[in-house]
Amino acid sequence: MLRATMTSPGRIEFSDVPKPSAGDGEVLVRIRRIGICGSDIHVFHGKHPYTSYPVVQGHEFCAEVAKTGRNVTAVSAGDLVTAAPQVTCGNCPPCREGKYNICDNLKVIGFQTGGVAQEYFVFPETSVLKLPPGTSPEVGALVEPAAVAMHAVSRAGSVSGARVLVLGAGPIGNLVAQVAQCRGAADVLLTDISDYRLEIARQCGVRHTVNARLAPPGAEARKIFGQADVVFECVGSAQTAAQAVDCVRKGGVIVIVGVFAEPVPLDVGLIQDRELELRGTLMYRRDDYIDAIRALSAGDIHSQPLLTKCFPFREYPQAYDFIEANRERVMKVMMDLDEPAAN
Repeated sequence: MLRATMTSPGRIEFSDVPKPSAGDGEVLVRIRRIGICGSDIHVFHGKHPYTSYPVVQGHEFCAEVAKTGRNVTAVSAGDLVTAAPQVTCGNCPPCREGKYNICDNLKVIGFQTGGVAQEYFVFPETSVLKLPPGTSPEVGALVEPAAVAMHAVSRAGSVSGARVLVLGAGPIGNLVAQVAQCRGAADVLLTDISDYRLEIARQCGVRHTVNARLAPPGAEARKIFGQADVVFECVGSAQTAAQAVDCVRKGGVIVIVGVFAEPVPLDVGLIQDRELELRGTLMYRRDDYIDAIRALSAGDIHSQPLLTKCFPFREYPQAYDFIEANRERVMKVMMDLDEPAAN
């Protein structure tokens, strides 16, 4: 089978490797779509702090069950599936508390262990989730980022009736805004510096958007609904982290969703003085995946506007080149393992 390996930052090599087989309690899947996310791009640039090379990427994906091992009952050959990419120990305190997404020994496929950038992959049955009939491979590959948004919004507690500000309208920020609306937020304001991303957000039904270059998020929020009860930081920059503290009401909640490549200063005195709650969020749990599948299937999350382009698997390097050349006009780029590369 064909496998893509990032041998060093920016360099992807293809090789023919043996096809794996499913053992007891395992599922062999044929990969059909792979999404490229912001963390993958960090790896491409050699800036991911927890990934070394060579690495086989790919953690958000959709696949078809090719074969099941003995004692597998949850799925059958031909089912369209996805799977959570976490590899956890099951023994540390977070795992024993059911918080395995923050396992002390957490590994994630595509980063600390091999990912799905290959034609076939084996998962334990416990990791696999069956997708509803009629789900497209593209929507199936969006379950993982949608699950990120589900978990992030849950970290804020109930957002029903809340005034919500989301900083950053990339794929995750877009999905966080959509999930907050699905869960009953009274108002949602989504900010970014890209008019293109804000237009995509409006196509996805986000109620209020503003270009942060043209209007300060805090001032725009106060004009629309007053100070925010909850702020989701979905950028990962010092500027938006400071904006989150500035824009939330006293006693409000800030959820840090963005990935920060380096430490940033925060006005801790202001956090203390206003009794703000600063919460982190990491990945997801199985219930978040289940909620994401339901929301995508029901159309509560609008997915089509998020899909920018699919590349044939052999054109993995070209996909990154496309992202680099179109930074302001890219939402979700996927690799298509059903399509041959152009001659």
